[in-house]
Amino acid sequence: MIRLLSFLLAMICLPAALHAQDIQSLLQDHQKVVMKSSRKTVGPVLDALVASGQPQVATFLQNWQSKNVYARKDDGLFFYGEKTGKTLSLFDISDQSTVAQDVDAKSLKQIKPNGGVRKEIGKALVAFQLSDPDIARRTDALNAISGSMNATQLAPLLDSIDGETDPTLKRRKERLANYLTARFGDTPAARIAAIDAMTRDLSVDGRAVLSQILETRLEVSKVKPVTVNLARQLELGTDLTRAQAYETLVELADLPALITENDIRLALENNVVGGRVGGAPTATLGSLQARAVAYDALAAAGTVPPRVTDTDIDTALATWGFYQVYIDADAQVTEAALKAQSTVTTRVQINQAADLGLDAISLASIYFLAAVGLAITFGVMGVINMAHGEFIMMGAYTGYVVQQFITNYTLSLVVALPLAFAVTFAAGVLMERTVIRWLYNRPLETLLATFGISIALQQLAKNIFGTQARPLTSPGWLDGAWVINDVVQISFIRIAIFVLALMFLGLLLFILKKTRLGLEVRAVTQNPRMAASMGINPDKIKMMTFGLGSGIAGIAGVAIGLFAKVTSEMGSDYIVQSFMTVVVGGVGNVWGTLAGAAMIGTFQKGVEWLNPSNTLAAQTYMILFIILFIQFRPKGIIALKGRAAGD
Repeated sequence: MIRLLSFLLAMICLPAALHAQDIQSLLQDHQKVVMKSSRKTVGPVLDALVASGQPQVATFLQNWQSKNVYARKDDGLFFYGEKTGKTLSLFDISDQSTVAQDVDAKSLKQIKPNGGVRKEIGKALVAFQLSDPDIARRTDALNAISGSMNATQLAPLLDSIDGETDPTLKRRKERLANYLTARFGDTPAARIAAIDAMTRDLSVDGRAVLSQILETRLEVSKVKPVTVNLARQLELGTDLTRAQAYETLVELADLPALITENDIRLALENNVVGGRVGGAPTATLGSLQARAVAYDALAAAGTVPPRVTDTDIDTALATWGFYQVYIDADAQVTEAALKAQSTVTTRVQINQAADLGLDAISLASIYFLAAVGLAITFGVMGVINMAHGEFIMMGAYTGYVVQQFITNYTLSLVVALPLAFAVTFAAGVLMERTVIRWLYNRPLETLLATFGISIALQQLAKNIFGTQARPLTSPGWLDGAWVINDVVQISFIRIAIFVLALMFLGLLLFILKKTRLGLEVRAVTQNPRMAASMGINPDKIKMMTFGLGSGIAGIAGVAIGLFAKVTSEMGSDYIVQSFMTVVVGGVGNVWGTLAGAAMIGTFQKGVEWLNPSNTLAAQTYMILFIILFIQFRPKGIIALKGRAAGD
């Protein structure tokens, strides 16, 4: 009876025991490779583990990759190990149960895969990580697939799509599955369908996949090949130089290599006998021609290989043809990839133009904000205010100070905008009352005075805030960008500045067109004497106008500080562009300032696109363009009307 119970108990435990031994048995079959593997030899072991379908495989691969696997020297069995001082605790690789504790480390061999093996293990883990409950691991698996695509990844990736719960990861899995199908699909029809779907994909990864499908190799042949997927025949003089063509024949057709001057010299040195070589005394070999004759004599005797003559090269080039052959053998697939690549290239170019346009609009809105205050003061008062950039800097620092007291960035921004206007408005009024009012109609003195104030304000900012850049943090809802597609995107901060520029455009137009202050400003702008005779106080209007322009510069400083560094010199980066914007647009005209900002922003972005590695060139070309523009239209895009236009 006892024997019967023991037999039944053994039969019940047998499946579990067999299951527990499966992965161990598999590893024993590849014991030598597991214990000492390389990137070239580990592949069959990984394939066998993945193909086994055992649930313990993923855990084993992770421990193997982390160097936590040990082999017992006595019997070669593998265990997971955990160090406890100088001894180890061993765990079964099937169920991770404790096998032994306080095991002498000398009785075990730690399996230490090198970097290449760990990378291959990581690729094998991808199949398991694609359905891992941890979203971070699933993301890592997709990153691994993106970095190194191969045909074995397609099946597990397709299997994991339906069960994916995260919408973003699901879309990414579908996109990667389409890439893998395009490259490694089972049938040409499946590959062509995947390639056709990629015509709507503007991503760099998608374009890279098309390029990989269209990858070619160079082949040479005496007749035009008909059994390969031919891309095109290369033409001498157009695609290959004479020298490149013969070098290719040497490499691919085993034609004799060209003998260089150094080869001739070494050959002669190695064959000197009794002070002579090639039938000539060594003393007579001072010239290249003499050495060549001696070398040819050696070649005629069979001592050295003969030189390749120009006639030999011409004959070889006339005999052999040069062809680019697609590595992918299916002509239908490469034809579909060519069409898709052409379509994608056209769409990318259109979207790049749209993206460039958005960048130009964004830059123009920044220039407009920076220059519109200067347009008002310069247009009404004729004052060349070189300290206008420092009012921008003051506004940015005002925003920074507000954020030191109000940690809520949205609320701090709401407070900083009007406060920056108030601070710079007051500073502008103070500057106008104390300095500018005494220098009207004296442009040179005004320029020098405001330049001195500019330097003084910069030094004051350094004394207060230091020379280190200060952060002006944008609210969280301004983080990131509006991504239209993989080519066109614009940051939310730039959008906010564009909206702010539109708001100020509307506000200024309302003030200038619908309020008494605006009426008086326009009157003083067009004819100060006539305005004074009508009861308007030009001094008061000039003071208010200067304060208004300075206040707008302060608000521009807050906006600019959200994406640029806040330093004492930040105003210097915008003063030149502000003056150019005002002059090009038309002095004293809001619409002209808008037009000038649009023209300068578009031109600068265009030059940067043509020469992206040199922003200084963009600035230089922009200045030259403006100089030429002023020669043909000195009063700007939109000139003043009235008597002031002739002053």
